[in-house]
Amino acid sequence: MDRIPILKMGHFLLVTIQVDLYDRLAMDLEADLIRMVNKTSAKGVLIDISAVSIVDSFMGRIIGNIASMSKLLDAETVVVGMQPAVAITLVELGLELPGVHTALNVEKGMELLKGMIVVDDEEIEDEDDDIALS
Repeated sequence: MDRIPILKMGHFLLVTIQVDLYDRLAMDLEADLIRMVNKTSAKGVLIDISAVSIVDSFMGRIIGNIASMSKLLDAETVVVGMQPAVAITLVELGLELPGVHTALNVEKGMELLKGMIVVDDEEIEDEDDDIALS
């Protein structure tokens, strides 16, 4: 069964989608990511879609759901690497993605996440615990 890897980077989870998502894989990613936010107490989720050429209304809703659920678990969501054609499609479909922040690339996305969160001093010491979670 296919799985999208979720990497823990300090207080954040990083997901790099390298394939076009079919419905089952997208739903599995949503469930896996929310479980990992809860399990790791992540403060931010960064989703890199730079390799994704097509985002349909279902995938748009999945991204919105991830952001909404993450927010309920005290984590911000940033989507990076959106291709112009994907942005055009989302607008043409009328999909609004409340709670989803965007940045041009992973570096800018991480900067945005770091600026949005507040972390306890004790947690900062644990930031070197970067691991692959799935």
